[in-house]
Amino acid sequence: MLMSASSDFLALCREQITLLAQGMGASLSVVYLTQELVETPTKEALLVPVVIYPETGRLISGRELGEATLNQPIPVASVLALPDDVGKFSSNSLASSQSSRESENTEAGQPNLHQEYLLNGFQVVLPLIYEGVMMGLLVTRRDDRPWNEREQNEIQRIVKTLAIACILDQRRAWLQHQLEEQQILQEEQRDLLDNLLHQFRNPLTALRTFGKLLLKRLRPTDANRDVASSIVRESDRLQELLQQFDRVIDLTTADLAPVSLPKSEVVVEATIHKEPKPALLLPGSGEQAIDCSITDLLTPLLTSAQAIAQERNLQLLADISPQLPLVKVNIKALREVLSNILDNALKYTPSGGKILVQVGQEKGDFQGIVISDTGPGIPPEDLQHLGERYYRGVQAQTEIPGTGLGISIAKQLIEQMQGKIEVLSPAIHSVITTPKSPGTTFIIWLPQAEAGDR
Repeated sequence: MLMSASSDFLALCREQITLLAQGMGASLSVVYLTQELVETPTKEALLVPVVIYPETGRLISGRELGEATLNQPIPVASVLALPDDVGKFSSNSLASSQSSRESENTEAGQPNLHQEYLLNGFQVVLPLIYEGVMMGLLVTRRDDRPWNEREQNEIQRIVKTLAIACILDQRRAWLQHQLEEQQILQEEQRDLLDNLLHQFRNPLTALRTFGKLLLKRLRPTDANRDVASSIVRESDRLQELLQQFDRVIDLTTADLAPVSLPKSEVVVEATIHKEPKPALLLPGSGEQAIDCSITDLLTPLLTSAQAIAQERNLQLLADISPQLPLVKVNIKALREVLSNILDNALKYTPSGGKILVQVGQEKGDFQGIVISDTGPGIPPEDLQHLGERYYRGVQAQTEIPGTGLGISIAKQLIEQMQGKIEVLSPAIHSVITTPKSPGTTFIIWLPQAEAGDR
């Protein structure tokens, strides 16, 4: 566990060592924290000075350490090392008040952290220990006189105060970390659920439309009318349930925003690094790209779109060149991309409008699928945000339902296939657009299969 120190803890440290200076005449005091919580005693732990008084003080621990630098790690041994000419501890050593078992448990070659050292004056080195875990050190000294028993006891009380405050600070940091992890998990769950619900809408719309068309074509006396009526009825019920589900999980971005640590937070080694977010569950996740015929994949999708267009009084036109080269794609992912973009065209094109699907354009080693509509178009200020999750721009002010996820999902899937999506508004096909209906064109560029695989 990495050690961190909050601004409140640092303020407490400053208050305590100010007491040492003003109340007991300490000429130098330093609070160190270990980079990690460690069992004591140890020589391997690195210490970081987090509070120094006075701020221009120089650290002397058996040898000159130079100017004290906050947050600069140094070994424990550098603080505790004794010079060769100082072989005895002072007569008023704090070690005399400690149990002899402490020195017995000290491993060979490692200093007893409860000893007071006489180093160019009387210097006290005491560990910040709580329940057997070392969290740091308090080093204080003065040059004019030794510490008396009352002062020693007061220093020990200060050390206990800092140790308790430090462990509480670490627990706060741990709880903060747990909270952030929980918020990350909530974001991932929401993204996953939103993706699944969005993917559910397209087939539900197609199923509902097919049921209505079937019901229109069956004679009143046909025995299958009840079946068709049931399809429409249950589709409507699913649609209502889906709308209720949207209202229940309609969490705002602010609700899920991680609670950031205060800007004054001081981290001894490093902040806790968040693990990379796992990939969202999307169609075709984990499947390899294979060679595919655009015509074979697009034909059934156009059949469904044609039925929806007929229901909404739209004209769907298709211009697909023969003998198209194969493309290397993830079939399930590409089917979802085309469904989303076709669904957008059908949804935003007003009654009486047109939708044109063209296949056959090439750009380098890429094949293009062009989908244009005669909808209201996309304002320039919204184009630059297209593909951002939940962003709908001016469409959010209309009664047209949507989540702002369709293009985001399509863009992510196409990029996974090494392809690209271009969005142009007004549409590039002026033959189907008018000044009042500038329309939008989506061009999906897909990598062609290797020449030897065609």
